[in-house]
Amino acid sequence: MPEKVLMKGNEALAEAAIQAGCRHFFGYPITPQTELAAYMSKRMPKVGGTYLQAESEVAAVNMVLGAAAAGVRAMTSSSSPGISLKTEGISYMAGSDLPALIINVQRGGPGLGGIQPSQADYWQATRATGHGDFQILVFAPSTVQEMVNLVSDAFDLADQYRMPAMILADGMLGQMMEPVALPENSGKTLPEKPWSASGHHGERKHNVVNSLYLTPQALESLIRDRFHRYEVIREKEQRAEEYLTEDADVVLVAYGASSRVARSAVEAARENGIKAGLIRPITLWPYPVDAIERAIPTVKAFLSVEMSMGQMVDDVKLAVNGRRPVYFYGRTGGMIPTPNEVLEEIRKIAGGM
Repeated sequence: MPEKVLMKGNEALAEAAIQAGCRHFFGYPITPQTELAAYMSKRMPKVGGTYLQAESEVAAVNMVLGAAAAGVRAMTSSSSPGISLKTEGISYMAGSDLPALIINVQRGGPGLGGIQPSQADYWQATRATGHGDFQILVFAPSTVQEMVNLVSDAFDLADQYRMPAMILADGMLGQMMEPVALPENSGKTLPEKPWSASGHHGERKHNVVNSLYLTPQALESLIRDRFHRYEVIREKEQRAEEYLTEDADVVLVAYGASSRVARSAVEAARENGIKAGLIRPITLWPYPVDAIERAIPTVKAFLSVEMSMGQMVDDVKLAVNGRRPVYFYGRTGGMIPTPNEVLEEIRKIAGGM
């Protein structure tokens, strides 16, 4: 086992990306993810990489697009308002079938909002990362170690399926420090990208990376092909943790930082004689509907716990499809729910069953 080191979440994300073979970072500072960019500014020159602080979030994401088109591993990071500025570039990358990694360390909104943790960008990440018909892979870590692990997976799956991927964290995870084991092998072999615009040396036809199709029939055909790929991803790439769900009457559904609170509430409920469990989505797209489906035969109610006014709860309701009641509890604006608050919601639901 590799030796563990104590790292802040933002810095662990950066080091994990370097270990995963990323050598091109383009970003712009914004709280609470600035440490990630600062870490990259120090480490990238030492590993022969490129760090560039762009003049804006818009410029940064389009630099990522250009690097990805050349076939290299590239990434950017930001926080909620900055991601909003990047959405056009993310749509261009999706329309060009380009793999890249975007990290969102969420803060409260809308607008400038506040710099405290939030999960109010769920809809943006899973439904509206830009204009047009497309999806991106979305991963939701709940610990600093899982952030490290998911960075490599996100890059690999982005390459495999030729699409952007996002790590959806929040200010709590980005700022906290936990022991992490970094990958032992930094000499990762990266996949060949024969489609890239990386120079043909007279040995092959020119590759063109493009998202503009003036013939509607051609664009429709391309989008339909892309959505066939998305169906494969829905079938193969769902990820979730199921905790004490086998006999649970009330199953909480929570991701990221909220899931840490929810787990404590589940354990407290068990101590109080209430059979509670937890489904923790790790992929937010594709959403882990299979985990919810497995709970349906025995569970009596679901409770979605979020740091928002209720966004993921829509996906829980879609997966449940009216077969069981779905409740919601959330705090917003940078407020974090407490285990006691969530336990009280579990008690209310259990008392009404």
